[in-house]
Amino acid sequence: MASKLFPLVTLSSILFLTIFSLIISPSLAVDVPLNTPLPSDTICDSTPHPSYCKSVLPHKSANVYDFGRFSVQQSLTNSQDLLDLLDKYLQNRRATLTSSAIQALEDCHFLASLNIDLLSQALGTVDKTSNVLPSSDADDVQSMLSAILTNQQTCFDGIQSFSTVRNDLSVPLSNGTNLHSVTLALFTEGWVPKGRKNNPTPNESNRHLNFRKGRLSPKMSSKARAVYDSVINRKRHLLQAGDDEVVVMDIAVVSQDGSGNFTTINDAINAAPDNSVASDGYFLIYITSGVYQEYVSITSKKKYLLLIGDGINQTIITGSHSVGDGSTTFNSSTFAVAAQGFVAVNITFQNTAGPSKGQAVAVRNDGDWSAFYSCSFEAYQDTLYTHSMRQFYRECDIYGTVDFIFGNAAVVFQNCNIYPRRPLQGQSNTITAQGRTDPNQNTGISIQNCTVTAAADLSSSTFSVENYLGRPWKEYSRTVFMQSFIDSFIDPAGWLAWNGDFALSTLYYAEYNNRGPGSNTSNRVTWPGYHVIGATDAADFTVSNFVMGDSWLPQTGVPYTGGLI
Repeated sequence: MASKLFPLVTLSSILFLTIFSLIISPSLAVDVPLNTPLPSDTICDSTPHPSYCKSVLPHKSANVYDFGRFSVQQSLTNSQDLLDLLDKYLQNRRATLTSSAIQALEDCHFLASLNIDLLSQALGTVDKTSNVLPSSDADDVQSMLSAILTNQQTCFDGIQSFSTVRNDLSVPLSNGTNLHSVTLALFTEGWVPKGRKNNPTPNESNRHLNFRKGRLSPKMSSKARAVYDSVINRKRHLLQAGDDEVVVMDIAVVSQDGSGNFTTINDAINAAPDNSVASDGYFLIYITSGVYQEYVSITSKKKYLLLIGDGINQTIITGSHSVGDGSTTFNSSTFAVAAQGFVAVNITFQNTAGPSKGQAVAVRNDGDWSAFYSCSFEAYQDTLYTHSMRQFYRECDIYGTVDFIFGNAAVVFQNCNIYPRRPLQGQSNTITAQGRTDPNQNTGISIQNCTVTAAADLSSSTFSVENYLGRPWKEYSRTVFMQSFIDSFIDPAGWLAWNGDFALSTLYYAEYNNRGPGSNTSNRVTWPGYHVIGATDAADFTVSNFVMGDSWLPQTGVPYTGGLI
C-alpha cells in the first residue's frame, strides 16, 4: 500500500515544511493536510513518475483533490485520443499488417474502450467530493484505475512482437501508462482511507443461495419455468437454503437436443438484457450437460448473468485457440468475461490446444464482482487469466503448467484444488504469474485454504519436472499462499525468478500457516520481497479485506469465508 503523503500537522508548521522540503530534499514528502494547496512539483515528487507528472499538472499551487480531478480528466482525454489513434492506424495500415498484428491492435482498441468507460465512472466519483471516501467506494475507484493501468500494459505487451507497430505506438502508450500511474497515485493519496481493514469472524460471512420466486418475470416460458422448478426441487449443490436470497429476473435454458430455449450458449447470452443493475436480479442461463464447442465473450453490457451447468465434466465449454496458432494471449480464451456481476456454477472450461502451442487461455476474466463456484479450468500454459478487477473462486479445480494462474486482478481462491500438469520436457511448472505493475494498484493473488497437488499425468511423468508456487511476471508482482495444503512436489525454494534479479526486491510474495510436506519455509528463497507472515498481515488478503467481498458476494449466493479460517 502507498504511504501517506500528507499526514496532519499544525498549520503553523506548513510554510516551514514546504520551504524546507523544496530546498533540502525535493523528493521529501510534505506533511500537510490533504486540502492544503501545494506546488505541483511538490505533489509530483511523491508519485511513481515525478518528471512526467510535472510535465502534465498545471504549474500552480492546488490541493491533492484539485490535481487529482485534473489528472483523471487528462487520463480520460488520453484514452479517447488513443482510441482515435488506433482507429486511424487500423484504417490506414490494415492492408500492410499481418493478421496477428491486426489482432493485437484490435485487443488494444477493445481495452482502450474499456478504459474510457472506467475513467468516466471514476471521474463521476472524484467530481463529487474533496474528502476521503468510504472504504467500499474508494475500493471501487481504485479497482477501476488499477484496471486501466492493466489494460494499458496488456496492449503494450501485445504489440511487442510487431516492430513497426511497436515503433509507431510505444511512445503514446508509454506516456499514457505514466499518466494513468500518476492519476492512480493522486487518487490513492486523496480519496483512499489509510489503514482500512475489516475484522470479520471466520464463519459470519458464509452464504448460500435461495431463489426468490416472486421476482421471476411473467414472460418466462412454461418450459423454462419447469426447468427452474426442477433445479430448485433437486436442491443442486449451489441451491441450498440460507440467509440470503438471489433474485432471478428470468431464465433461459440451453440444451443441444433442442428441448431448451436455445441450442448455443452465445444465443442465450445475446438474449439477456443489456446493462442490468443488481436490484433487477440475475438473468439465469441453465446449460444442460454436453460439450459446447463455442468461443464465448460476455461483453461489458451483459451485466449480472448467472450461468449454471450440470456439473464439472458434465457441462463443458471448450476451444483450442493459442498463441502457437496465431492468437494473442488476451484473445486466445475459450470463455471471456468483461461484465460486472458475472457468476458461473458447475461448469468446466477448457482450452485443448495442448502444451506445445504456448499460451492458450481457458478463461479470461475482466468482470468486476465476478465469482466462479464449483467450476473446472483445464488447459496448459496460461489456463486462467484473472486479468483485472475483483474476482472470487470457490471450490474450483484449476489445471495447468506454465504460469497457469496469471493476470492482475484482485482475486481470492478459496477451498480450490490446484493441479500442476505435465509440461513439455525441459519446462518448469509455475502455478502463478501475477502482473502488478504499479505500487498503488490494489491487485494480487490470494490463495486461501486450497490444496496444491500434482495432476495424474505429472505424478506419472517419465521425466523430472521442477514445480514452483510462482514467479514475478511484473515488477510489483503480489501473491500470497495461506492456510493451504502444499504437497511435496513443490521445490523447497518455493518460488522461481523470472529473469535474473528482476522484481526480487519490489515483489511481495508471502506464505502464512500452510500445511503439507511442501509448505516448509526453511529453504525458501531469500529475496527481499519474500515474507513469512503472521495473522495480522494475512488478514489483509482475506475475502472481506482484499476484494471487499462482504459488499457484493452475498447477492451471488456463492458461499465464502470472509476472514481467516
